[in-house]
Amino acid sequence: MTPPARPLSLITGASAGIGAAFARALAAKDHDLVLTARRVDRLEALADALRRQYHATVTVLPNDLAEASAPQQLCEALAQRNLRVDWLINNAGYGVPGTFEASDWSKHADFIQVLMTAPTELAWRLLPAMRKQGYGRIINVASLAAHVPGSVGHTLYSASKAYLVKFSQSLALENRQLGVNVCALCPGFTRSEFHDVTGTREMMNKMPGFMWLSAEEVVRQGIDAVDRGEAVYVTGKVNRLIKTIVKLMPDRLALGLSARESRRYRDLGDMH
Repeated sequence: MTPPARPLSLITGASAGIGAAFARALAAKDHDLVLTARRVDRLEALADALRRQYHATVTVLPNDLAEASAPQQLCEALAQRNLRVDWLINNAGYGVPGTFEASDWSKHADFIQVLMTAPTELAWRLLPAMRKQGYGRIINVASLAAHVPGSVGHTLYSASKAYLVKFSQSLALENRQLGVNVCALCPGFTRSEFHDVTGTREMMNKMPGFMWLSAEEVVRQGIDAVDRGEAVYVTGKVNRLIKTIVKLMPDRLALGLSARESRRYRDLGDMH
């Protein structure tokens, strides 16, 4: 089936960074939007700007995906407004700095809910309508971290992103004959607020410029990739090279390299 004249895109974590860039890019492609995140003021400001610039219909549904009931409540709110989602952008995410035992379990549980459970449930709830109409797109924003060994600190981050990659691969295989494309989008270093939130901005500014992509470029590549039917897509030539090199390394060597880089990356004494 051909895409609707004005597809409807649901974007989680839409208030800043890659999520906001997805909103702008899809509005420019004549999509109507549903934006969700916790920061209502930012969502409303973005929605107003998109309505003015692109004449898009933008619905703001503030939501905290750390709440177990949030995905169901979000989908119920869509149904009440007769909104059928054509594109699902599972973008909401963050990092928990520190070693595993340094944080309370409640913080880890919230992280797992936001980065793993919520995107999985949203896909489960919205996929049937996509399959029925013979058209849909799901982008799960993963990370280059899914393709390299885990590191010291941010213990659950790469694990959660690896889950999204495997989940997306299976979902893509199950649905590609029905007009529904699923892609795990794997950015590397991206210019956004992520490192400000995790307190690593000063350190990350030491990284060479060629390692970075803008959020807008990440989004552009992601939209193209899901439309092509890519199940997994790593953005940027440098990041794809890193993925290939690590894949070819013996596991022991790759893990040793990760351990060395982790020590250089941050002082663990500052993480507690």
